[in-house]
Amino acid sequence: MKAQRTIERAVQIAGRGLFTGEDATLSFLPAPPDAGIVFVRTDQRPPVRIPARVEHVAKRLRRTSIRNGSIQIETIEHCMAALAGLGIDNVEVELTGNEVPSLDGSCLPFVEQLKEAGVVEQDQPRRSYCISQTVRVAEGASYLIAMPGDPDEDVLEIVYDLNYGPETGIGQQVHKVRLTPDTFEAQIAGARTFVLKIEAEHLQAAGLGAHLTPQDLLVFDKDGPIDNTLRFPDECVRHKIQDLVGDLYLFGKFVSGHIYARQSGHNLNHELVRRLRELETAELVAGRLKVAPVFDIREIQRILPHRFPFLMVDRVIEMEPGKRAVGVKNVTVNEEFFTGHYPGQPIMPGVLIIEAMAQLGGLLLSRELEHTGKVAVLLSLDKVKFRRPVTPGDQLVLEAEARRVKSRTGHVACKARVGDDLVAEADVKFMMVDADPL
Repeated sequence: MKAQRTIERAVQIAGRGLFTGEDATLSFLPAPPDAGIVFVRTDQRPPVRIPARVEHVAKRLRRTSIRNGSIQIETIEHCMAALAGLGIDNVEVELTGNEVPSLDGSCLPFVEQLKEAGVVEQDQPRRSYCISQTVRVAEGASYLIAMPGDPDEDVLEIVYDLNYGPETGIGQQVHKVRLTPDTFEAQIAGARTFVLKIEAEHLQAAGLGAHLTPQDLLVFDKDGPIDNTLRFPDECVRHKIQDLVGDLYLFGKFVSGHIYARQSGHNLNHELVRRLRELETAELVAGRLKVAPVFDIREIQRILPHRFPFLMVDRVIEMEPGKRAVGVKNVTVNEEFFTGHYPGQPIMPGVLIIEAMAQLGGLLLSRELEHTGKVAVLLSLDKVKFRRPVTPGDQLVLEAEARRVKSRTGHVACKARVGDDLVAEADVKFMMVDADPL
């Protein structure tokens, strides 16, 4: 098993942002095992930390950005690609502005600085995710397909098919790479950002990249790059692979398997990472279902006041008191609500899915409620979404994560899944009230 890796000493690199043109200094610092990749805005008081994970991604045009509240960091993909390509698990990335320096438009300068810092192994095994089943995401004619690889190999293989058409000066380019630190540095790291001339004009008209010239990145017209020379005959498709490698690292772990990409951009890359994260979560839950429950039905009835036919949690399979809980509701055709909802088309009412999630939230708060004579009563719901119906035979896996718990109120983020599918989610707030007001 591979060991986690960080850098031996801190290094700095400075430059202007690709889109904003603002000057910034970026510093790579060593980080302990299991820290992951964390960006830190040191120009803020206090400094703002943003883990490089897909849940922190902010939707932006033609780039990958992350945010924490109102503070964001723009265009992190080349920096992330360098870290992923060199196999670095843990590092802190300090930044003095709101956009990562673009440098020469590739991730090669980052690779060179990280190698200068020295890559060292740590005393913990690497965390990785091996793609276990085929996942496809698409947007129009663009798509990504992730497929399982050899389970004995912790390696990612990417095939990218890029087709801009002959009239653009780019045409069709296809490249395949089996990623190792050596192949990444030799084949991918030096590929630079590219745009069509008309795209560059539109961006600059919108006030983005106003400081750039064709010498700063590849600008194509029908005859090829303007006032610039290609580093590779197929440099454009190699750069798209570079972006994909950086975006995939937002998983928070190294991903292994096979990926086939056609015309994908950052938004589609992010969607694939979300789908893979959902798949991993479902697999972890399925594994936990095989172990003895933390709370069986008798323990649940001791804590919750609900009884048939309104007790919606059959068992709890994971519990971190005050932090997180996972429970199960087995949905059978014998449920009373199926009699009228609906005859001939039985569907579990959405309000009861919410009730099941809320009951698990109550169980999550049980440590705070126990011996206090109080129960958690539903106060409000927010961000409620239903994504697919729940029918007889489904096993509803409920997840609750505490956001804020006080003596009188509790705020819990909840999700419900059936297999790999997210079926519902909601933010649930509770008020703690006396169990027996008399």
